[in-house]
Amino acid sequence: MLQRIQTIYLLLAAGVSGGLIYVFELWTTPENVKVYAHDVNYILALFLVSAFFSILSISRFKHRKSQFMLGRLNILLNFFLLGLFLYQSLNVSGETQVSEKGIGIFLPIISIVLLALANKAIKKDEDLVKSVDRLR
Repeated sequence: MLQRIQTIYLLLAAGVSGGLIYVFELWTTPENVKVYAHDVNYILALFLVSAFFSILSISRFKHRKSQFMLGRLNILLNFFLLGLFLYQSLNVSGETQVSEKGIGIFLPIISIVLLALANKAIKKDEDLVKSVDRLR
């Protein structure tokens, strides 16, 4: 059902992945130019795919197993995005590109937490349905 708590978690995760990337900068270059996610195409694509998976997971509310699987896939995608940010910030020698890290680098962590909470609620619903099926 759409009025479950996992829907709220998934909407918040979609908002973080799809909306907050335009608000918070990822890093600042030595020339004081703020770099946002929409400035780097592959990072923007990964964030938007994550938001799409969250919305798709909401629309799959009748199929809890596929909803749970989409949540796990989305968590893996956000871990990949987080690893990409860590690689980007640690690989640069002499601070040639990344001078100051922004709050936008931590957006995948927020999304991972929200998706984990949504998956926990989906699993709880699935266990409830299984327990009712045993009584029949």
